[in-house]
This record gives sequence, structure tokens and C-alpha cells, in this order.
Amino acid sequence: MQLEISEKVVGNNNPTFIVAELSCNHLQKFDLAVKTIKAAKEAEADAIKFQTYTPDTLTINCDNQYFQIQQGTLWDGKTLYQLYQEAYTPWEWQPELKQLAENLGLICFSTPYDKTAVDFLEELKVPAYKVASFEITDIPLIEYIASKGKPVIISTGVATLNDIEEAVSACKRTGNDQIALLKCTSEYPTPLEDVNLRTLPDLQEKFKTVVGLSDHTLGISVPIAAVALGASIIEKHFIIDRSLGGPDAPFSLEPEEFKAMVKAVREAEKALGKVSYELTDKMKRSREFSRSLFVVEDVKAGEIFTEKNVRSIRPGFGLSPKFIKDILGKKAKKDIERGTPLNEELIE
Repeated sequence: MQLEISEKVVGNNNPTFIVAELSCNHLQKFDLAVKTIKAAKEAEADAIKFQTYTPDTLTINCDNQYFQIQQGTLWDGKTLYQLYQEAYTPWEWQPELKQLAENLGLICFSTPYDKTAVDFLEELKVPAYKVASFEITDIPLIEYIASKGKPVIISTGVATLNDIEEAVSACKRTGNDQIALLKCTSEYPTPLEDVNLRTLPDLQEKFKTVVGLSDHTLGISVPIAAVALGASIIEKHFIIDRSLGGPDAPFSLEPEEFKAMVKAVREAEKALGKVSYELTDKMKRSREFSRSLFVVEDVKAGEIFTEKNVRSIRPGFGLSPKFIKDILGKKAKKDIERGTPLNEELIE
């Protein structure tokens, strides 16, 4: 299970694809967006991701009860239109920001929220698409995205199992099986007890796709645990400085935190390694400190071996402790000095 994004192979025990989500953390200041992308590169992200929408492509400017945010979120008290007006990334910035990212060696892609955004991103030649959690039920949009023949990374934050099945099927109907599913919990920030990372291997087993994590928890421990459970993609919101504020600031990582996450993920990858029961050269040398049978009292030739004069102790230069029952009651072939590793040549 793997896919390729800008010549980077994702999945199949390749290095984790680590995505810095720009989101609205530019605060609609172009220079801040530039600084954030440069900081993401310095923090060792593999990719930077945008969101491509306008308030009018996502919703309508209406303040009746249906459009008021009243769910105990960070954004309560605003209408959807007001939130998206504050949060969107101006489309006229995106070609230049994408070029900047690519010049820095970052992969750059985006989340489109309607067909016009897909068409715009096609002109930019993005190498992949992200489907946001709240768009997973928009099957016509997913089909349109998938029809472009590029990898489709789908967040599952508000999805039922049936929703995921329909989204995956929508991609495959277009002939596109370059699919990754991101375990996601659409709570901002996400309480740890709602993350349920054990879903990751189950997702992979059920759908036979690359899997990953779109994370909104505070800190970096959850992404590291996700990698241990098979995540091949980690997406985390990225901000220069949380004190700048903004809709997503509270659950975004600052550069040093993001860099620490990348370092920990890379260390986790090394530690995961492969299935192996072979001993390294160092481990083989260390076996010298394992237990074995030693003569622990001076023994004369013909004297019987007992639990008193033969013991299982460290180091490991004598016979294996598993032979102790076979040896007790037998006689010494010659005089043996205390501290001698017991071997077959010493036994009658």
C-alpha cells in the first residue's frame, strides 16, 4: 500500500510524510504566509498544505440560526460566513506561495472545497489533493477531485464507516485508487481520550489504503504514537507564534514544537525497524553477560556435582542453565577451580 506525491513514495515503510497545514495561520497577511512557509521548511516538514476556498464557495452570508456557530467550539458567536471570511487564503496568493514552497524543496498541495477550487488547483499543477473531514459526504466533489488522477488524501473526522466506504468507492469509480485515509477527530483541540488511534490499523485492514493522522490535539505525543501504529502521513497545523491568535492558533504547533515532532517521528521510524529475531554483533557480545553454569567451589576429581558447587550465574561462558538437571549427581573428571565455566570436558 503506497502512493507517490511529487516523486515521494508514501507508505510501505517509507519515511512518514509530514505535512504542515498553513490553514488560516497567515492571518491574511501575505508576508506572514511567506514567513510561515519558510519556517515550516526549517522545521523539517515535507510539505505545506493550503486550503482553497472563499466564504462564498463554502456557504452563504446568512445569520439565521442554521448558520450560527453554537457548539461549544473556539468559534462560537460567529456565523460560518464570518469565520471563513477571517480564515480563507486569498487565491491570488497561492501561485506565488506554491512556487516559494517548491523553491524551498517543500511539496505543496491543497484542500479544494468546490469544483472551482479544483479547477484552479489543476492550473497550479498541484501533485495531490486533500479532502477535508466535513466534505467527506460530498460524493460528487470527491469524484471530481479523484477524476484528476492524482493522489487523494481523505480526512475522516466526522465520518461514519459507511461514509468512508462511499468516499473510497467514489474515488475508485473514477479509476483512481491512489487513496490515503487520515484518522482524524474533528474537535478543536481534540481531547486525548477521543483520538482512538487503534482505529488506524483497522482502517488499513478494512480499506487496504495508506493511512495517516490529521491531528488536532495539543502537543506531539499523538503523532508519534500514530506512526508506531502504522501512520504513513502526519498532518499538523503550523503557526509561527500562537500568541498571534487566529481561529486555528490554539491547536497549531510552533516551529520548535513541530521540529521536535519531526525528530521524534524519525526516531520512532528507526526504532520500528523490521520484524527480526537476529542478533546484532553488539547483542551477540552482550550474550557474554547472560547466565551459564559455573563451578562455584573448588571441586576434586571424582567429586559429585551438587547445587552447592554448581550454579547458574553470570557471565555466559559455561553450559546453558537448562542442562543443570542432567549434570547434578554426575562426577568431575578432574580437579576444577572455583570460577571455572562448566563444560562437557569437565564431566565424567
